[in-house]
Amino acid sequence: MALKSLILFALLALIAEILGTIGGFGSSMLFVPLAQFFFDFQTVLGITALFHVFSNSAKLILFFKHIDWKISWTLGIPAVVFVSIGAILTNLIELYWAKVALGAFLIAMGTLFLVKPNLTFQPSTKNTLLGGTISGFLAGLVGTGGAIRGLTLAAFSLSKNAFIATSSAIDFGVDLSRSIIYLSQGYLDRSHLYYFPTLIIIAFLGSWIGKKILQYIPEMLFKKIVLVLIVLLGMVTLYQSLTENIP
Repeated sequence: MALKSLILFALLALIAEILGTIGGFGSSMLFVPLAQFFFDFQTVLGITALFHVFSNSAKLILFFKHIDWKISWTLGIPAVVFVSIGAILTNLIELYWAKVALGAFLIAMGTLFLVKPNLTFQPSTKNTLLGGTISGFLAGLVGTGGAIRGLTLAAFSLSKNAFIATSSAIDFGVDLSRSIIYLSQGYLDRSHLYYFPTLIIIAFLGSWIGKKILQYIPEMLFKKIVLVLIVLLGMVTLYQSLTENIP
């Protein structure tokens, strides 16, 4: 990658990390569609998973004392199981369809949260297990499932810090699991390794900046701005996918 492209990629990754931290649903909903401008979809899945391992490590350091461990286990165990299934399927199906699904998912979830900003599941064990299952599977298959996890966590009326901490604890297990599978499937090679020192810095810096901004900005207003951006990125992703040759 040329230096100018690398700088642009790093800047977009930092923005995605900051916005994802403040929005509460992680950076992948922004990072995955943005990274496709620089890499093929399999590489995007691999880079996103490892980037999120670093990102969630940073959030765990910053917010660790706020984790709700009961919710983390109930939501996290099915998420880790089904992210593995989704990640394996990426090697068995045409990635064209995974990219179409990603675009449609971003548009649907962004629009849903814009139209019904207070929408939540009921805070039951059944819904928590279901939310973990769906969010994990989507994370493995299309690279992002944070919106479903966020929708599930919102039912428990957690504080902003507890929401981010608990979500990050779950996401750490999810991303570590899919990283191992993506690497075993050859989605990354040695040529990609030199991006990761930069991504580690971005993960910690973006999380720290996001935490600072949370103290000063109206959360709901900011979420609306981020959701509009997610819908637009979903449209771009879907358009790019549909204009490719169908396999």
